[in-house]
Amino acid sequence: MDTAAAAQLSHAPSGTQWTIRSGGHEAVIVEVGGGVRAYSADGRDVVAGYAEHERAVGSAGHVLAPWPNRIRDGQYAFNGEHLQLPLTEPERHNAIHGLVNWARWHAVDASQDSVTLVHDLVPQPGYPWPLRLQTRWSVSAAGLRAEHEVTNTGAVAAPFGLATHPYVQVPGVPVDELTLRVPARSRLLVDARLLPIGAARVAGSEYDFTEGRRLGATVLDTAFGEVETDAEGGSRVEVSAPDGRGVTVWADSSFGWWQVYSSDTLPPERLRKALAIEPMTCPPDAFRSGRDVVVLEPGATWRGAWGITAS
Repeated sequence: MDTAAAAQLSHAPSGTQWTIRSGGHEAVIVEVGGGVRAYSADGRDVVAGYAEHERAVGSAGHVLAPWPNRIRDGQYAFNGEHLQLPLTEPERHNAIHGLVNWARWHAVDASQDSVTLVHDLVPQPGYPWPLRLQTRWSVSAAGLRAEHEVTNTGAVAAPFGLATHPYVQVPGVPVDELTLRVPARSRLLVDARLLPIGAARVAGSEYDFTEGRRLGATVLDTAFGEVETDAEGGSRVEVSAPDGRGVTVWADSSFGWWQVYSSDTLPPERLRKALAIEPMTCPPDAFRSGRDVVVLEPGATWRGAWGITAS
């Protein structure tokens, strides 16, 4: 991409666009949010993204760090220090989706089939620790792949969590007709602010997708835990249509939670048209509960990978 074209594209709400291709696979990675705006395989739109002239709807494709999901009242404590984050979900009085989903990332490497983006998070009120976040996005015959690295560039330990927010679809098939498989034995119970207040086993309930079943009218904005893993410690969530077409979102052992959202609060044109299937390193409100929070020591680097394949 030449300089003039990059300058022109940077005026898009999602900033500069990088298109990566390999065979029949193509993805568009964006500067704002450092995420994936579009992904197609053999001409089929696997990710329900957004247009270049649009702002990301429902955090579509964003990287969510240094925490995923919500923090109650934006308040938490770490190492004896009490902290207050901006309330970025004011209607529910929560801090949501971290600090980098509306930030600009920059490319440090790019080729035909991959691009690596970096964002340096500066210390700020509510999160006084510097982090360097890096994501390498690539496409191949195996699908779309994201490889994350996060390094604590400060002098003291920092709490950390990460998730991503892709919406996947089978074109032409409503969410209600999709079969969903989530290899998890429990789910979090939430209050009216979508914050966890307990947990329940999914076995025998409408939230039991361990063997895969048709979603129907089930409404999901649900964090699933106690994930059943493969031999390498990873897991995968699978979506399939009656005609056999399907999408799999996989994640390695760094991600022990899945959030599934059936798009019920999106605008009418996006209502229940796709499923947000989000690999998470920790559950909602983890900075308060401490559950599965990564503590990054000075100079330490966390790594994790996930991806999407279509069948």
